[in-house]
Amino acid sequence: MFDHFDILAPVYERVIAPPEPTRLKTLLRLPTDGWLLDAGGGTGRVAATLRPFVGGLIVGDLSLRMLQHARDKQTLHAVRAQVQRLPFADGFFSRILVVDALHHFCDQPAAARELARVLAPGGRLVIEEPDIHRPAVKLVALAERMALMGSTFLTPEGVCDMLTAQGLHAHIADRDRFSAWIVADK
Repeated sequence: MFDHFDILAPVYERVIAPPEPTRLKTLLRLPTDGWLLDAGGGTGRVAATLRPFVGGLIVGDLSLRMLQHARDKQTLHAVRAQVQRLPFADGFFSRILVVDALHHFCDQPAAARELARVLAPGGRLVIEEPDIHRPAVKLVALAERMALMGSTFLTPEGVCDMLTAQGLHAHIADRDRFSAWIVADK
């Protein structure tokens, strides 16, 4: 099966900058002594900025080439995993982050179930996702469809509803010109 992310891995960090770490620290309520999961975290470009503020950090992704770049950072634990079937114990993570990846998960409701399952009571999940209400994001969605990436973009409200259905308390915490930031507490 063709993997777009294996092809993009060598140049990914040169063309896509990570989000501003101060925003992430605030939304995730960092620092914490617990573990953070960067689900769909690819090369670890986001996770690497947060490593000093958590007890441990795992980048989970399907792309082996992306994970090779994450392993090169040496402060991250890289695990090949499908978000719909995470290989972690219930309640293992005090924080979970999903940046610009939810639309790539092939079964988003199953992913939401798994993220809720591995999130500890009192834990927090933060999802940054392109806001399909924005015209620029509609063009990105069309381009990804034409590239046969299999992406499914949900509205921020739809993401909140999906997380709420898993027993999490979810809300849209912030929006910018391209993305929405959804916070869900357990």
